[in-house]
Amino acid sequence: MSAVAKAAALAPDAAGPIIMAMPKGRIMKECGPLLARAGIVPSPDLFDEDSRHLRFPTEDPALDVVRVRPFDVATFVAFGAAQIGICGADVLMEFDYPEIYAPLDLGIGACRISVAEPRATAGTDDPRTWSRIRVASKYPNVARRHYAARGVQAEVVHLNGAMEIAPTLGISRVIVDLVATGSTLKANGLLETEVIAHVTSRLIVNRTALKTQPEVIGAWIARFREALAAG
Repeated sequence: MSAVAKAAALAPDAAGPIIMAMPKGRIMKECGPLLARAGIVPSPDLFDEDSRHLRFPTEDPALDVVRVRPFDVATFVAFGAAQIGICGADVLMEFDYPEIYAPLDLGIGACRISVAEPRATAGTDDPRTWSRIRVASKYPNVARRHYAARGVQAEVVHLNGAMEIAPTLGISRVIVDLVATGSTLKANGLLETEVIAHVTSRLIVNRTALKTQPEVIGAWIARFREALAAG
């Protein structure tokens, strides 16, 4: 099921609880202490990777949580299936939804979007002389904008995984991907040659929800702001 279809299926009742979209994986684990400081106590199976549930209640009857793929959080919030969410800045850069407002940098999930290429070819020519480049990435919009700003036409091969072997197998000259420690790049013979942007996770809200429920959404933003200050 696509992210948009899931968003429609889980769309909240206007009279029901606020829905917060959370990303699976590393960011979810890092969110635990922040949620606790914000007074949010979700159902324990939210943090159970084996749970097949998608929607989880919290001890606050006014808030439910949906757990989705990191790339889908922004879609759920943009389409109004969730009024608030926690999302990496990389996802916001890629989709650039006008329906989303990101009031708070939560300072978790720190990493970077970088360019990497095989050690054997890194530094062998000047990127400023390129007119075209083939790039493998799950961030096609970020990659195109990055190279377009330098007058380089990027042919982007859209991959969702195994990015690090793309140059070795001749799919692309370079990759644009999310990097945390750089260990996976090193293990596959790649060198990080340029940082496009440093990334952390943000609290995001649906702009329409903020306009139609300003007191409710504003109160949640305030709770997260206080939780950040308390950390």
